[in-house]
Amino acid sequence: MSVHKAITQHVNNQNQLIKEFLLLDQEREKRIEEAIHLCISGQEFSTYLINEVTEKMNEISKKIENLPSRKLVTPQMVEDYVKKLKSE
Repeated sequence: MSVHKAITQHVNNQNQLIKEFLLLDQEREKRIEEAIHLCISGQEFSTYLINEVTEKMNEISKKIENLPSRKLVTPQMVEDYVKKLKSE
């Protein structure tokens, strides 16, 4: 394989990972919003699905230098955020 083809393949792989990361980021935000809405309405919620996506994102961020890792979300974090919203 020529150097040019190897570089092209590497760049394409990196671009694919970045696209996947961005899609996962959107999914993570959607799931966070769902948890917030459930918490606001006093319903039970879980952060399991949020953290499932977060872990996938963090695996990708280990492979690409400039992609930030994300914190795992706890139920307490969601509750604290909702309390903050209600006090504003």
